[in-house]
Amino acid sequence: MATPYPTGAPSAPPPSSGEFKTQVQLLISCTNLVDKDILSKSDPICVVDMLQGTIDASRGKFTEVGRTEHIKDNLNPSFTKAITVDFFFEEIQHLHFIVYDVDKPGQNLRAGGGELLGEAKTQLGKIVAAGSLELTLEVAGKKKSSSKIKIVAEEVSNIEEKISVTWAATKLDKKDFFGKSDPFLEFSRANPDGTFTPVHRTEIIKNSLNPSWQPFSLSSRQLCNSDDSRQIRIQCHDWDSDGSTDYIGSCMTSLAQLRQGRLPLNLELVNEEKAKKKKSYRNSGVAHLQALKFQRSYSFLDYISHGCELNFVVGVDFTGSNGDPRKSNSLHYLPPGGGAMNEYQRALWAVGSICEQYDTDKLFPAFGFGAKVPPEYKFSNIFNLSVGSPRPECQGVGGILAAYQSAITQVQLWGPTNAAPIITAVCDFAEGEHKRIVSQKLPCKSYQILLLLTDGILTDMEQTKMAVIRGSHLPMSVIIVGVGAADFSDMEALDADDGLLTCRGKSAARDIVQFVPFSQYRTRPPEHLAKDVLAEVPTQLVQYMALHEFPIGSPTAAAATAPRQP
Repeated sequence: MATPYPTGAPSAPPPSSGEFKTQVQLLISCTNLVDKDILSKSDPICVVDMLQGTIDASRGKFTEVGRTEHIKDNLNPSFTKAITVDFFFEEIQHLHFIVYDVDKPGQNLRAGGGELLGEAKTQLGKIVAAGSLELTLEVAGKKKSSSKIKIVAEEVSNIEEKISVTWAATKLDKKDFFGKSDPFLEFSRANPDGTFTPVHRTEIIKNSLNPSWQPFSLSSRQLCNSDDSRQIRIQCHDWDSDGSTDYIGSCMTSLAQLRQGRLPLNLELVNEEKAKKKKSYRNSGVAHLQALKFQRSYSFLDYISHGCELNFVVGVDFTGSNGDPRKSNSLHYLPPGGGAMNEYQRALWAVGSICEQYDTDKLFPAFGFGAKVPPEYKFSNIFNLSVGSPRPECQGVGGILAAYQSAITQVQLWGPTNAAPIITAVCDFAEGEHKRIVSQKLPCKSYQILLLLTDGILTDMEQTKMAVIRGSHLPMSVIIVGVGAADFSDMEALDADDGLLTCRGKSAARDIVQFVPFSQYRTRPPEHLAKDVLAEVPTQLVQYMALHEFPIGSPTAAAATAPRQP
């Protein structure tokens, strides 16, 4: 029984340190970057790593928390993609900003896919306290550098709304000697210190003084931190083939004005220098807001609280490369007398214990692959983990672990290591849910999370990529945990952190794969593994919902009545 508080003390203990946090957006720009390209300029991208939980930055491992977009031919980039991080007042959070030159997007930056332009380290608390911070980028091989990086920090508003717009312009100034202009629009939000930071750029329209740009969407957080009265600057520039730009003109607006204005909303683009020189000057063109749509962006918790369940599915690798389960050096070895768990069991327990919280009936489909299965002992690419049972469901995480222990004593480990069949099976079930909600315009009630445990390189990588691309259009995510000490470098191709997965001319709609090697977690508590492999699932679920603009449903909506078997 807890010790009661003395008179005058609060009636409940204070919240733990983890509850005192807020989110901060970091907007990044650079000046005077090193030029690494011979025939053009550097093509920069900035990666942000963080280390927290220690005072000494040399005593821990930095992990990536985000990266900006990739900008072509620019030594003074203002990145529009904000990096959002959790800010803990009571912790020192070390930040490492690394700027690369990337000539071939999609390559692994940390494995030589990008050339280092410079790096800088600081602490999040210093940036938050200052509001903005400018640092010198350290460039390898140079004692002194004129390269700078500026970081602007601002607390994220809890209000978010998606704003979809279509812009055009007429009668723009002619900037090109042999043509017209190649215009694009740049949208910037006002910072608390009165400066402006770009948050979006349209595409470039070649050789036109009356351009119409493609529709695009921004969140209200990104555009103005959900403050309707905050100034939004719209600048029109002419793009030149050498990567430079010529200023055409600008105008100011706000979310409040956009909400109240009748369409089309016409805003004059004014070039301040021209206005000073010519009394008869009116403008350098007019920007026209032709279409405007406001739509609230729902969070992961919004969907979960309104009836969307996370359905946990498991796939376990039973190929011969795991080693003879009867020998202690096997990845499937089960110590006699119920000793310590092997890596398969530990990964199942860690991830399943979290997913179990979001599933009402706790019936989890569980499969094995890559083994010969009784009674005929024919090879199977996918079989029920509860060997001999007509249905794949296991009751809770405990049921999965019991089925796994039983399967080890019955199946004959074989091969090859094919992951596509089980991913395809989950795709088939997810597609049934997708078609139901699309055809009937209903809220999504069932989102699949496939946990795939494997010990080696896949022998059907191309088929697996195609299955993942198919799944990217469906309500599902795939978590892959690499067990053992094999070379898992090929798995990084599925975990598309450097660009969306492509194969056979097709591209994924979103990133749905998270891969981690279990070797990084052998000596760490199981909740660390669960946290890292499940970290991207909320974003992936929200991206799927937003991609199709599905309704959210009602808080009392019942769970899905469709069968659960993939």
